[in-house]
Amino acid sequence: MNPIISTASRLGEVKEYYFSLKLKEIAAMRAAGKQVLNLGIGSPDLPPAPEVIDELIHHSQERTNHAYQSYIGIPELRSAFAKWYDQHFGVSLDDQKEILPLIGSKEGIMHISMTYLEAGDEVLVPNPGYPAYSAVANLAGAAIRKYDLKEANDWYPDLLALEEQDLTKVKIMWVNYPNMPTGKRASLAFFERLLAFAKKHQILICNDNPYAFILNKEPLSIFQVEGAKEVALELNSLSKSHNMAGWRVGMLSGAAEYVQTILRFKSNMDSGMFKPVQLAAVKALDMPKSWYDSINKVYTERRRTVFKLLDLLECSYDRDQVGMFVWAKIPARYQTGFQLSDEVLYNANVFITPGGIFGSNGDRYIRVSLCSDGALFEEAIRRIQNIALITN
Repeated sequence: MNPIISTASRLGEVKEYYFSLKLKEIAAMRAAGKQVLNLGIGSPDLPPAPEVIDELIHHSQERTNHAYQSYIGIPELRSAFAKWYDQHFGVSLDDQKEILPLIGSKEGIMHISMTYLEAGDEVLVPNPGYPAYSAVANLAGAAIRKYDLKEANDWYPDLLALEEQDLTKVKIMWVNYPNMPTGKRASLAFFERLLAFAKKHQILICNDNPYAFILNKEPLSIFQVEGAKEVALELNSLSKSHNMAGWRVGMLSGAAEYVQTILRFKSNMDSGMFKPVQLAAVKALDMPKSWYDSINKVYTERRRTVFKLLDLLECSYDRDQVGMFVWAKIPARYQTGFQLSDEVLYNANVFITPGGIFGSNGDRYIRVSLCSDGALFEEAIRRIQNIALITN
């Protein structure tokens, strides 16, 4: 059928998300009887803390909790986020003015972009990086300026090279540390250089920070640098850190002037989260360090097995990377990560994410998710060994 209504021009080059398409293909393969192992998607398979689930059940049984909620989140949740930042990052946030709860941090990417970007503006997006940064910039009508992240520069942007360019139209720069997909940690020294760059060129830095607690002994916030709130916003989420991906609980933090301006857009797009979900999130944010340690113990064991799988594929990788993925460079005999990914998928029924979906600088890499039971990784290893993919 030919649709009688034309597509809005704002869609531009926005395409269906790669994982949406790949999940359809995997579903079709499974329907055909192939038992595909999915090592690609970063959706935590571990549950939230039992206390969090109990809190949701308890408050869901109260009749008064099923009404519409405030656009700015309940006071208890904003206070819990502020306490969490103070406890784990040593950062002071005003829970009345500098915190905005979100239905997941991905929503925040849209809110920030639609608040500040329009036709004629430019946005700096990492290559490789989370595809949503580019997709949302397209939807906002802004021009995308990709900046390089390369292994040779330790997966940091080359700020000196950027300064040689005309940055007068750039409004926003997306950064994401701990980095996805590369697993690179941030450092306060890097954040200091980045913020000095932002102040010099009047660019709003947006740090997307959902991986701070995964296999990372020293969680950092960009707000640990003095004066950061002048030119920076930070997104965070309970999806990864608290195994609450489907609950859709995130937050935006920053100076009151930024947060209140973004609220003007957000309040016209959605309503507040279900109150029992917010109260359960309060419980999650109050979990002790021992709970994070227990989750990271599981991820540490899984990562060891993934290293074995990558050794089998003759990939190279940094053993010190953090987050819930392992980023690895493919052997020279493969032209791209797509080639290796397809070979493993179609011959061993194992899906591994090709790094090229995150940008051209990821073409020679693959990414393996740690969000599966360890036995699944062992089965993936067995399958790859059995089909003799590796040629010596």
